[in-house]
Amino acid sequence: MLVGYARVSTLDQKPALQTDALTVAGCERIFTEKASGAQRDRPELKAALEYLRQGDTLVVWKLDRLARSMRQLIETVEDMQVRGIELRSLTESIDTATPGGRLVFHIFGALAEFERAVVRERTNAGLQAARDRGKKGGRPKTLGSKDLAVAKAMLADPEISVDEVAARLKISVATLYRYLPGGRSSLQDGT
Repeated sequence: MLVGYARVSTLDQKPALQTDALTVAGCERIFTEKASGAQRDRPELKAALEYLRQGDTLVVWKLDRLARSMRQLIETVEDMQVRGIELRSLTESIDTATPGGRLVFHIFGALAEFERAVVRERTNAGLQAARDRGKKGGRPKTLGSKDLAVAKAMLADPEISVDEVAARLKISVATLYRYLPGGRSSLQDGT
């Protein structure tokens, strides 16, 4: 069975061009969505993927209608292929049911993997260069040793609540508990 998926990015765009092409291609069911490709949560795409069964083919007018990035596209197609579902793109003339279509997808996969490796390499080189210049990565500590001592002293007084201590130090209660797991009871353990 051929199942179509059409997507337009904005509410004022019309999907007619895509749905007409999908109908001409022989799609028996077409799922249509108005959502940005950057959105991960696309209910109609999810519904289309759940509707597809082994041996079916998902048909899109163009690959960018299915996914915003190469990585997202490859992940989607790999998930489909595990389930025995193929992909056909009308504009790019790609059909993963054919040897040529599968070859193109393997090339896409290799390019995406290469891109991820290059980004990782650049990131690591940048972090190392920053460390070599004496920079420390990560978020600075919220509580210094003096603030932590103040927090412990305040918590030692049973009349002062944890909320009041956090408010006084201008931090969240969660941050206070991160520094003093167990809150007031951690003070009794001698920490």
